[in-house]
Amino acid sequence: MIKCIIFDCDGTLVDSEHLFNRALSEKLVALGIYLGPEILLQRFRGIKFRNVLNVLEEEYSVTLDDEFTKDYRLAVDALFVDQLVACSGVVETLARIDLAVCVASNGPLKKIKLALSVTGLADYFGGNVFSAYEVNAWKPEPELFLYAAKKMSVTPTECLVVEDSLVGVEAALTAGMKAVLYDPQEIHTKINGVKKIKYFSEVLNHC
Repeated sequence: MIKCIIFDCDGTLVDSEHLFNRALSEKLVALGIYLGPEILLQRFRGIKFRNVLNVLEEEYSVTLDDEFTKDYRLAVDALFVDQLVACSGVVETLARIDLAVCVASNGPLKKIKLALSVTGLADYFGGNVFSAYEVNAWKPEPELFLYAAKKMSVTPTECLVVEDSLVGVEAALTAGMKAVLYDPQEIHTKINGVKKIKYFSEVLNHC
């Protein structure tokens, strides 16, 4: 029986993926690297940011150091405050859920909390917000989800994970949890044993 729903944040609860990639695309242009936001999103959805930078450094023979990361995160923060919104149907669906809920994201805790705050979602989760940086392990590794389950005082089999990325789904399955793939644009192929949903409200059908 499902007792807790674990939500990814970016691209699942908040419509942030295009903002992340817009900020990164603009920072890369200054280095003579022309990769549009959509290309970046297609290639790196759900991937740890440092790993994204490692790939770009190797492909383009550049150094993307801590200063680059700092400037990028400041640009993302500014876009969040100005433009970030919740994904369609999220507020209405969260209001109807009567189970325990939490957020588990690959992003830094400060960024996750900012996203939830500016979109008005923070009150639904209270302090139940967990970052991969807390456990030093990133999806598709399962440790973040196992950590979230422990903090929520539930077993892995009592958890439903809602994700928009394949690496997130992989992490959930490896953790022994039930997973739902939120795919509003229908960009992912079918995954054995994983339900795909187009509308966020369909989460309620899998609790």
